[in-house]
Amino acid sequence: MSTPDQRPNIILIMTDQQRGDCLGIEGHPVLMTPRLDELATHGARFNHAYSTCPSCIAARRSILSGQHPATHGVVGFQNGIEWEPEATLPGELSKAGYQTVMVGRPMHQHPIRKRFGYDQMIFTGDVSTKSEQGNYDGGGHGLAGNGWTARPWHLDETEHHTYKTVTEALHFMNKWKDPSCPVFMTLSFLGPHPPLCPPAFYMDRYLRMDLPKPVIGDWAKPRTIEGSDQTDRGFCVDDDRVHLTGETLKSCQAAYYGLINHIDDQICRFLAGLGTSPTTGRSQLDNTVVIFTSDHGEMLGDHYLFRKTYPYEASARVPMLIQTPPSMGIKPGAVHDAPVCLGDLMPTILEMAGVPIPDSVDGKSMLPLLQGKTEWREYLHGEHGQCYGKHQSNHYVTDGQMKYVWYTNSGEEQLFNLDDDPTECTNLAVLDEHAQTLELWRNRLIEKLKDRPEGFTDGNVLIKGVHHGSIVPGTPGFPTT
Repeated sequence: MSTPDQRPNIILIMTDQQRGDCLGIEGHPVLMTPRLDELATHGARFNHAYSTCPSCIAARRSILSGQHPATHGVVGFQNGIEWEPEATLPGELSKAGYQTVMVGRPMHQHPIRKRFGYDQMIFTGDVSTKSEQGNYDGGGHGLAGNGWTARPWHLDETEHHTYKTVTEALHFMNKWKDPSCPVFMTLSFLGPHPPLCPPAFYMDRYLRMDLPKPVIGDWAKPRTIEGSDQTDRGFCVDDDRVHLTGETLKSCQAAYYGLINHIDDQICRFLAGLGTSPTTGRSQLDNTVVIFTSDHGEMLGDHYLFRKTYPYEASARVPMLIQTPPSMGIKPGAVHDAPVCLGDLMPTILEMAGVPIPDSVDGKSMLPLLQGKTEWREYLHGEHGQCYGKHQSNHYVTDGQMKYVWYTNSGEEQLFNLDDDPTECTNLAVLDEHAQTLELWRNRLIEKLKDRPEGFTDGNVLIKGVHHGSIVPGTPGFPTT
């Protein structure tokens, strides 16, 4: 009889577009996430985790490859680029004997069904899929896929993409998982990304509450009607510049929080439904690493902004929770201040699985931090290039305590003390007494950008007006002309 493989199962749970502050354990004033809070209490929480390119394609490339955006080449939102990474997280685990599966929302690469090392991919939430009755219309709510309009889910809750994702994941774990080897599963939810349509129970719950108002910085300005000083309230439903008020704002927030609350309950359903291991007779969670994160955040009206791509905490900071089996010796309930990013997931997971980390990986394993070691990077660099003629291109550098922002086209600078001002309402860059700190952080960005082909800097100063698109020049698979 062969010896059972004792390596841990690894479950990477991902949401799409969830802010880092949208957890009950983060002190959110209304949002209920009891199962995720429990995950943080039994495991560890990183309260300065960032998406180094806060939109889906680039962020998910970093998760798959462990690379920074400038390395894998996508530094904004750009569809239709086929990618051949040297190594991927599911690919390395599969080669090492793991059964690898992705369930739920695709990883938003091209072509959509390219596996990148997953042995199996089970997509859910496809609006073109019909039910057995032949009448399923998952898009029948009529809401925009990137907009702030909101309403309750129009079908039975069991037809909701969140519910269906967990149903498929449980079916795989309890029916199709190979008992002779460990599994790596990416459990990928569509929510709380718009369309903002949670089941009615979850939306009604937050409509009954007093919800927090968007934060507005001293530097933020609402969009005005051209040629006048009047605020423009006639924006498109999928615009990134907004001034939401009244019922429109409350419905948007209630639906967004409701989607997260629904996901939390379904994560509870998933973890409770894993059952026992056929080889040990114990709960499958006894030898399972559970990691929770998101690809980027959501401005949700803060600073008159909506959606993602921005360098601010609401857009760039993400949840990062890691629970491990007791055998790994990690202190439960630990909160880590080190600046970590999505590119750190691949080396962390590979080290936990005992799999060598490829040289192509930029990220760092978080396992030493979890085990109490303190040596770490000093700060992180993030960016987002211009796309679709919207969204100002930007760079940021942060250590989780301070953040410097530079807008590529205009040259505008911002500096925030996140310890004192976590919602980034006061721009210290315009104050003379912070000139020395501003220079320190500006020089850190110059150091990060000095070898970039776009020409953002000559090594001494930042050069405004340089084109910052969604692709680093020379990236394979993207035309250069």
